[in-house]
Amino acid sequence: MIKRRYLKTESILAQTKRRLHQVDLRVRKGLGQHFLIDEDVLKLITSAAGLTSTDVIIEVGPGLGILTKELARQAGWVVAIELDSKLAVALERSLASLDNVSIINEDILQIDPAALLQEQKTRFTPAISSYKVVANLPYYITSPILRHFVEASVKPQIMVVMVQKEVAEAIVAEPGQMSVLSISVQFYGEPRIISYVPAQCFYPVPEVDSAILQIDLYSQPAVAVTDERGFFDLVQAGFSASRKQIVNSLAQGLGLSKVEVLSLLEKSHIVPQRRAETLSVEEWAQLWGVFTQAGK
Repeated sequence: MIKRRYLKTESILAQTKRRLHQVDLRVRKGLGQHFLIDEDVLKLITSAAGLTSTDVIIEVGPGLGILTKELARQAGWVVAIELDSKLAVALERSLASLDNVSIINEDILQIDPAALLQEQKTRFTPAISSYKVVANLPYYITSPILRHFVEASVKPQIMVVMVQKEVAEAIVAEPGQMSVLSISVQFYGEPRIISYVPAQCFYPVPEVDSAILQIDLYSQPAVAVTDERGFFDLVQAGFSASRKQIVNSLAQGLGLSKVEVLSLLEKSHIVPQRRAETLSVEEWAQLWGVFTQAGK
């Protein structure tokens, strides 16, 4: 847990309020705008990212640029993606003195990371071979952003992101509390919670606490499947009927008879009375292999 240093927090808070006033900006809670105002948390984020002078960083939702400045100080290049057009203009002005930062006013979900890096490559020295994602993610769109990067054709080496506490705990869950989100992240990488962050470390103060989540991406998925879309269709079907036995949820989600599903579960060595949240990523892969062989 973060131990707050109130003098530092108040200082950054005053700076944040002043900056918002200077650029005539009002916080847009609909875009999940909660600005980080704690210096100790900044240090935890950058430390977890293991920044070097040759790193290329993609930052989503830079806000007023507090984290951006620290990233630019430690990394080789920072590409900051900001959806709010007024904030993007303000960032261009306030960060104009930094020659290793690009501000892009677009929706991250509409940007292919590979295309973005190709577009920016003439600015990188030396040429890039990988990138990292470091960001204070908007709560309302956390899951889509995570999936956007872990499923990208060119994946980041590591992601260090601030997310809602409950979302972080769901992502690092073990069998017994698994979800589609935890499986989708753990399929591609190893997640862990670096630290919990109290709501008071943000302005305006959100209604929930946060957590710094680190995801180390695998060079290959955790399990070998030949059709990732088909694999996740099966997982989605398994979770389609909340809290039901896996035999019933799969039958309902896939439109198969209970008898058919029972046979396939038996071949997968999975007890039909279990529930979807109890299955590990490896068990889902095993089940997918049996369903595929059966032509389901």
